[in-house]
Amino acid sequence: MPTDLESRTGGTGQLRRTVTASVIGTIAEYYDFFIYGTASALVFNKVFFPEVDPLVGTLAAFSTYAVGFFARPLGGLVWGHIGDRIGRQKTLVYTLLLTGLGTFVVGLMPTYEQIGLWAAVILVVVRLIQGFGVGGEQGGALLLTAEAAPPGKRGFYASFVQMGSPAAYLIPTVLFAVLEAQLPEAAFVSWGWRIPFLLSAVVVVIGLYIRLRVPESATFRAVKEQQEPRQAPVKVLLKEHRREVFGGMLAKFVEAAVFPFYTVFLVSYAKAHDVDSGIVLDAVIIAIIVELALLPFWGRLTDRIGRRTTYLGAAVLNLVLVVPAFLAVETGNTLVITLLLVAGLAFGHAGTYAPQASYFPELFPSSVRYTGVSVVWQFGAMLASGPFTVVASALLVLGGGSFTWVAVYVATLIVVSIAGLRWLPETAPSRRGGQEYADWPRYDNH
Repeated sequence: MPTDLESRTGGTGQLRRTVTASVIGTIAEYYDFFIYGTASALVFNKVFFPEVDPLVGTLAAFSTYAVGFFARPLGGLVWGHIGDRIGRQKTLVYTLLLTGLGTFVVGLMPTYEQIGLWAAVILVVVRLIQGFGVGGEQGGALLLTAEAAPPGKRGFYASFVQMGSPAAYLIPTVLFAVLEAQLPEAAFVSWGWRIPFLLSAVVVVIGLYIRLRVPESATFRAVKEQQEPRQAPVKVLLKEHRREVFGGMLAKFVEAAVFPFYTVFLVSYAKAHDVDSGIVLDAVIIAIIVELALLPFWGRLTDRIGRRTTYLGAAVLNLVLVVPAFLAVETGNTLVITLLLVAGLAFGHAGTYAPQASYFPELFPSSVRYTGVSVVWQFGAMLASGPFTVVASALLVLGGGSFTWVAVYVATLIVVSIAGLRWLPETAPSRRGGQEYADWPRYDNH
């Protein structure tokens, strides 16, 4: 017999459609955001900062990449408030449009040779727009699925949404790898790099088509029907849920730091040590494919042994892998680099990323959940991931090419996350006697 949840949401068929829409919409939005990171490592130092030393030019390109992360918290606050007031689905349509527009504009931009430093100024503005849009994406996409899933399988179903981000990184990485391999370097630098940015228009159209066909979260509708006028969500969070907000931000650090470490910084590190960056890019592609396959496994594991337990174990694994990652790249050996990146991304990163899909929503009551998840996600990402490539690149320069200080930096961010996780509670209903940690409306009462 169907459960109360299934009766209200249209059954497992509707749940699958919600999961699919959340994944594809997230791919579309994060494709727009991550495409810039790959371009920063490969070509933007030549296109927008050609008058400086190549390593310094890469640092400048990463700086404009970081700008997008600093706009994300503002986007998280604004879109989180909107999502808690007017709904998850409508908010996600607006954020997708905003981010997609910014990416398409980059594909049409003039270069340094054409307009000088104004090219970099335009890049910064576009990154601010992208960051503001992405700030409201992940929280809403997670909630559409997490709030539609049965409690005992929430970790499993919500983890599918996490496929959107690595898949969104994978697509432009593959595109850039093919273009760089097939085009002469002059052609790639002149116009080839623009193709992935212009293709974002297709990705956004597909994402919008699917996202517009998904109904609003049933949990949000239930809260909307019974909720009396209340304070702004962010005020409620700071007054009643400080532990969850600040602990969640710290917990976010490890995942937010290791993803750009493995996928962006190590590419730059390889080039600085005369190792073919194509080897690292190919290894990243293989590792992300494996990660995509394993994310549901990690999500299911959180349903069985707990969100925090899974998260903590993977955080420790990331800590162990920091120094071996540098040593693997220095070998220049394809097999060694690939095995390390598979361990880092498919186990280390995925083991911290999959739990977030259910852990962060379960920390907050329904009426402020969109804002709570967005604040935790975006402020944590801003602090750990936003400056990561800039700080790591600067430490590499200051260290004369040695990885020592970069390794200390990465390890410190991971240790901070471990401390944050120790401060937070376990939220998986299976580990709490079937009880929710925060308010989660019961459908059989409506």
